Amino acid sequence: MNIKFYNSLSNSLQDFNTLEDNKVSMYVCGPTVYNYPHIGNMRPVVVFDTLKRFLTYIGYKVTYVSNYTDVDDKIIKAAKQEGKSEKELTDFYIREFEKTVKGIGSQVPDVTPRVTQYIDKIIAYIDNLVKIGAAYVRDGDVYFRVENIKDYGALSGINIEDLKVGARVEENSQKESPLDFALWKKTEDGIKWTSPWGEGRPGWHTECCVMIDTIFPNHYIDIHGGGYDLKFPHHENEIAQTEATHHHKIAKFWMHNAFINFGNEKMSKSLGNIVLAKDMISQYGGAVTRLVILNAHYRQAVNFTEDTIKEAQQVVSRMQMAYKQAALKLQSNNIDLDQGKPLYIDNFLAALADDLNTANALAELYNVLKEVNQIIRNREIDYQKLNDLFKTLTDMFFVLGLDITYVKFDNDISLLYKEYLESKENKDFAKSDELRQKLIEKGVM
Repeated sequence: MNIKFYNSLSNSLQDFNTLEDNKVSMYVCGPTVYNYPHIGNMRPVVVFDTLKRFLTYIGYKVTYVSNYTDVDDKIIKAAKQEGKSEKELTDFYIREFEKTVKGIGSQVPDVTPRVTQYIDKIIAYIDNLVKIGAAYVRDGDVYFRVENIKDYGALSGINIEDLKVGARVEENSQKESPLDFALWKKTEDGIKWTSPWGEGRPGWHTECCVMIDTIFPNHYIDIHGGGYDLKFPHHENEIAQTEATHHHKIAKFWMHNAFINFGNEKMSKSLGNIVLAKDMISQYGGAVTRLVILNAHYRQAVNFTEDTIKEAQQVVSRMQMAYKQAALKLQSNNIDLDQGKPLYIDNFLAALADDLNTANALAELYNVLKEVNQIIRNREIDYQKLNDLFKTLTDMFFVLGLDITYVKFDNDISLLYKEYLESKENKDFAKSDELRQKLIEKGVM
């Protein structure tokens, strides 16, 4: 299968070839855990979980790593406000984050490292940068020399000269250049560690470099992902450090997802329109929330509006009904649901192979749903084809991470369902309505 992904580093679609045959190494920047995740935090969770599911389905062995930043100024502030230690706070919000990940239908990544588990390695990494002249020490702080990196800005398209005079660059008299960024920060407040430069804690941009270095022995991976907002400065600064250390750009492919908007405007604390993911999932369900995200290509903005949510609710309801009805028909005829062979799956997979086009993949799923409904309505049912289409839906739901379920028959349900069909056939509508209600109460219909 020819797979193409959009590489943010080259700003082009490229054929996807892996470093090792049939293996994919993937790292996605995870959350800073000081509060409940908002719905915008779920975009990379859904995008890269779907990417892993797709690659796994077509035969790759994927190692998916996503970290937790559990040391940060925001964590220190939140711990003080909540009267907890920083570890108590981060442990709690990591648990809550993982509940939300599962609630939206995603799998927890294969490896979920925490920054605090890598402090010794971070210190050694920074120390090496100092020794090779890529970084320098100023009064207990350590800074990276950006001007040593000739193509700094290659990922984000940032112009160095513009940065020097731009308002976004923080003035700091300790720096050799306003472009330089902190690798180690001297601190007296909150959690800190002893280093060759004094007590302090690491800078954000170094943490991911070290975790990738440690977890992936080649220090070079197939895919590095995250939100579009991480391109600069975070990912740009990761690349700078890796170029100084290993003379490459960490990953063959850089993939970035766009934002989630709420009510057609970007979520923002200043606008007061932050929506917690757990509240969305609680109100509308994980499948509905996930479907709104999947309806847009990952490089396009997602709009959560009353209309997009209502449409997703209707679609999920149709998916659920068709899937349950197909399972009922097959089980009532003693057909093994696991024995079908997926039909029309190639077009679905081709859509995902085309830069993870989930919108087009969903269109293929809807075509299958339509055919399932047509077969179910027929008086004479082609059970072999229905079984194959049921398997198709099962596989499509898995790859897209949509939690659509069916009820497995026991003897009582089987007899009840057959009695329901007979009463309908005999036009005993009062009895069929009564039996249908019983089936609904059992979650079958």
